[in-house]
Amino acid sequence: MRRLLFLFLLLAAPAGATEGPVARAADWAAVVRPTAGPARAIGGTSLGCLAGAVQLPFDGPGWQAIRTSRNRHWGHPVAITLVEHVAREARAAGFPDLWIGDIAQPRGGPMPWGHASHQTGLDVDIWLDLRPKPRVPPALREELTIPSLVLPDETGVDPARWTARHAQLIRIAAETPSVDRVLVHHAIKRRLCQDHAGSPGAEAWLRRVRPWQGHDSHMHIRLRCPPGSPDCRDISPPPPGDGCDDSLDWWRSPESRRPTPAPPGPPPRLPAACAGVLAAPAD
Repeated sequence: MRRLLFLFLLLAAPAGATEGPVARAADWAAVVRPTAGPARAIGGTSLGCLAGAVQLPFDGPGWQAIRTSRNRHWGHPVAITLVEHVAREARAAGFPDLWIGDIAQPRGGPMPWGHASHQTGLDVDIWLDLRPKPRVPPALREELTIPSLVLPDETGVDPARWTARHAQLIRIAAETPSVDRVLVHHAIKRRLCQDHAGSPGAEAWLRRVRPWQGHDSHMHIRLRCPPGSPDCRDISPPPPGDGCDDSLDWWRSPESRRPTPAPPGPPPRLPAACAGVLAAPAD
């Protein structure tokens, strides 16, 4: 996993950007309010920050934010729009409320635990829990048990829990125009390929659904850099095709399960513009 994280950081780091402050997670977690002014995503999703963030309402039509005490439901406006869109489409399709997990901290930046990404306000976690969810105060949505959809040996999805409705919800997210990719566990990706590869129109949305460790009970939706954020840096788009090829086999290899630790290096540095975001007065 460390090697995967190292490669992810390299992909997500802004190419050619001027070096800025060392990425100290405690500094960014200590800030409880966003900056004023227009929204700007800066840098890459695993090495960046966010100006002018807006907060997702803890309750909305078709969604409920969970674990709100973390103060991680801030995002670029396009991320809030994404939640509204996916929840609206899911609700129209008869789904229960969606649980919305972390988006970003008030000014983005690195988190002290839980994620290497989610730094620019362009990532949203939506849990794949399709049980009915009564409306309760946010304080009662802190300690949740969300079952995995994947078998313990990771050879496939759990047939006692996985349903076609899970695939339908993932497809709703993947077909949202502003989405760059949707990360799910490789066993989930494999099942989607098994059930949908080759069907009309499937390649377009399956291409956006990419395998990643740890996403066995939620999907991680990543948006492309929005207009008005010239310092934002996208990672490379998904390769052509539906992703239902031999590359999926790597995720079951010893290298994937027990990766060689990456050698230590210098502490990562954020883009130079993030120094101003961290020091700016609150809104």
